[in-house]
Amino acid sequence: MPNVESDSVPAVAIGRWQTQFHDGTGRARCELCPRRCVLRPGQRGFCFVRSNHDGAIVCDTYGRSSGFAVDPVEKKPLNHFHPGSSVLSFGTAGCNSGCRFCQNWDISKARDFDRLGVEASPGKIAQVAHERGIDSVAFTYNDPIVFAEYAIDTAQACRALGIHPIAVTAGYMSAVARPDFYAAMDAANIDLKGFTEDFYWKVTGTHLADVLDTIDYAVNDARTPDGGHVWVELTTLLIPGLNDDDAQLHAECTWIREHLGPDVPLHFSAFHPAWKMKDVPPTPHGTLTRARGIALAEGLHYVYTGNVHDREGDTTYCPNPQCHAVLVERDWYRINADRLSCDRGGDGRCPECGTAIAGRW
Repeated sequence: MPNVESDSVPAVAIGRWQTQFHDGTGRARCELCPRRCVLRPGQRGFCFVRSNHDGAIVCDTYGRSSGFAVDPVEKKPLNHFHPGSSVLSFGTAGCNSGCRFCQNWDISKARDFDRLGVEASPGKIAQVAHERGIDSVAFTYNDPIVFAEYAIDTAQACRALGIHPIAVTAGYMSAVARPDFYAAMDAANIDLKGFTEDFYWKVTGTHLADVLDTIDYAVNDARTPDGGHVWVELTTLLIPGLNDDDAQLHAECTWIREHLGPDVPLHFSAFHPAWKMKDVPPTPHGTLTRARGIALAEGLHYVYTGNVHDREGDTTYCPNPQCHAVLVERDWYRINADRLSCDRGGDGRCPECGTAIAGRW
């Protein structure tokens, strides 16, 4: 684990998205996510890590992390963003979603700060990544939406040193906060956890429409300071009996094709029993294969099966139906072969037919 501890870390950070009420009560409303929690002084929001300090919303986890690790970028998962490169991953505590199946529940559902054992300023994180030759820094484990100020400041420090900021998020974010957050990111993996409002509300405690709005914004409207597009990939965790039926999968893939285009990569990953859903069985491998087949039949170009050994489902193919050449052959997070042809601008093409391959290569 990299040593990123710092002697100079701010204890708190005033929230950048808030409404203060001038009624003598000291109340303030957090505008960061669609919950728009109205808090009295000393009160915490749903996420537990944003609170009212003397009439102002504060990000209490600013500069404090639950831990750091170096991962391959494919683990985020991002298959079309500098394949084979390394990522310094970290998170804090708390979450603004209420997923009953949370795979990182011990961090995201934390109700104290005991897990925040590492203090690190944005500049220190960027410096460590630069010194170690790490290509990107990822805000992950819990949702970076709840520590947006810390993530944005760290992203800016990283960009100054040529390091790519990456968000791994559920996308439950307000319209007012999206422009600041995504302008700071070079890439994002956004969870699309299912495709019915009933599933979203009962299983995650959030709303599908808000997540779709975030995904639409990130893909179609978000711009980096130099005017570039943010690279976005999507992940759907398939939970047996809840979001893995053909109707939901067809509807999801149709929406992606019609609103985002066929070139946004989609990852289907396997559920493992956790937290409040330990009675639900793991996802069969066949479910992932079926979902991938549906997505391809719906016209999506890049569809992957995640967190399982599946060479076919992990591999990037040329989307030209007359070609279908193997471009980047993977087995889980390991790249076995990379045949992609790249020009000086970093644009990828199939070496067999010349078809442009979407991504950042």
